[in-house]
Amino acid sequence: MINFFKYDKVLTGFISGLVLPFIVGLLIYSFSPGDMPLSDYLARIESSNIVTHSISICVFPNVLIFLFFNWRDMLNAAKGVLAITIIWAIIVFAVKFLG
Repeated sequence: MINFFKYDKVLTGFISGLVLPFIVGLLIYSFSPGDMPLSDYLARIESSNIVTHSISICVFPNVLIFLFFNWRDMLNAAKGVLAITIIWAIIVFAVKFLG
């Protein structure tokens, strides 16, 4: 049996909440049609004015990590995921209203 409580740290949640959106974004890119390079793909997202939508979609799986940490009673890690998700939300608002 895995001892999950050794991972019950705010830093664990913070790092997982930071890395998962990038992994999701790369998965979306890898399953998107066409053989365009990543730089062209990102330029297309930017030119289509869907940057905030894309970030939001990539950050949404943080809810699943948060629920997992809550389910395992790893509340410190859940705090880390919540903190980085709030930071992601601030980034989305900044891009939407300041960019």
